Amino acid sequence: MRPYYAIALFLFLVSVTVGQSQKNATQDDMADMSGKQRAQTAVSKPMNMQPETFIKEIEQHATSGTSAEPNSTPVPMLMTMKRGWMLMFHANVFILDEQQSARSRGGDKFFSTNWFMGMADHEAGAGLFTIRSMLTLEPATISDRRYPLLFQQGETAYGLPIADGQHPHDFVMELAALYDLKLGEKSLLSFYAAPVGDPALGPTAYPHRASAAENPLAALGHHQEDSTHIAEDVVTVGITYGIARIEASGFHGREPDEFRWGIDQGKIDSWSTRLTLQPANNWSGQYSFGRITSPETLFPAENQERMTASIMYNRPLHNGNWASTAVWGRTHSLQDNAIFNSYLFESTVRFRTRNYIWTRIEDVERSNELIPGENPLPTNFAEEAIGRVEGYTLGYGHDIDLVPHLASAIGAQFTAYGVTETLKPIYGSHPFTVAIFVRLRPFSGRER
Repeated sequence: MRPYYAIALFLFLVSVTVGQSQKNATQDDMADMSGKQRAQTAVSKPMNMQPETFIKEIEQHATSGTSAEPNSTPVPMLMTMKRGWMLMFHANVFILDEQQSARSRGGDKFFSTNWFMGMADHEAGAGLFTIRSMLTLEPATISDRRYPLLFQQGETAYGLPIADGQHPHDFVMELAALYDLKLGEKSLLSFYAAPVGDPALGPTAYPHRASAAENPLAALGHHQEDSTHIAEDVVTVGITYGIARIEASGFHGREPDEFRWGIDQGKIDSWSTRLTLQPANNWSGQYSFGRITSPETLFPAENQERMTASIMYNRPLHNGNWASTAVWGRTHSLQDNAIFNSYLFESTVRFRTRNYIWTRIEDVERSNELIPGENPLPTNFAEEAIGRVEGYTLGYGHDIDLVPHLASAIGAQFTAYGVTETLKPIYGSHPFTVAIFVRLRPFSGRER
């Protein structure tokens, strides 16, 4: 595990250094490359430009794992070129105070959710080689191994199930190598290998979706939709032709343990497959299916099937952008046939350059794990559905740009919940959450 740590830290620090000096990059950087290399790099990843085709969007590798967003989706980042390498850095940092009202279950907390991604790519033979490292400081900026999130379920803290809370991500969220081989004008063969990474299962994970870029909190349907985005020992192969891509992955199915500073490992015991369609620059859709072995520590004998489907729409605006996502996720326990569905719609509009309005609407099935809260489960406990919960979020933020190339915003959001009758005695009839935050995100050019 220590070599992986060293590699992750090295890539991160290199990317930060390069990113900070991006605005000082001159034509001397370009002179370090031959004319052929400059042309190849410009074709494979134009600086501050949107990809023109699905294949170009894949080669950009700006989302989680090997997932895709619409070609027109903006990607705020710092970029420069050094000796034939395209170097990139992007990040999203929220520092927030959260207040909740839900009888005995509401919680208040000051914390930070964040991630930092460094990437480098270079022409290699007939293809493009990319290395990528994504880190987070959440193990330090989120105390007690969770932050308050009403009605959330999944994973453990201090050996007990987390209820009404979201766990921090592992320090190393991704450490991956990718290779894309052009087979023709419209075809691409892609390989992905990651000690920690994101298999071909689900849409782009919520921390990296443009439609959720201003929302500091996790989706309630995370564990039905995209929780494998920090899986271990991931290998993926994908083939793209025109507007269609099909992928297959093998990975270790157990969720990361509650000790968030290490890299967990295990044998490849789970698999998934995903079909992605990119019919136009503003549209993207995917359907995926996976079989996950023993995802939860507290239920080691329980294997799971997961299905997801999603549609993304992105529309560039004058001095802004509009990104939306609709997701369905379904988990099926192979031990007791318990089935849980979740539905999500989220949308973020940036207008007049520095203003943001966003919403997230969710409808999720919850289980009887919520009833005891974060207490030991009763003997012979059997998980079963107890009803549906809805979440309705609305937020606004404004960039104040105190530092060049750093989009710094002040924002707030309000979430109201619809509660099933079974849970009203515990949470009340009208629980809600308020979050006030500062958001920091590096950018260059016009892409925020």
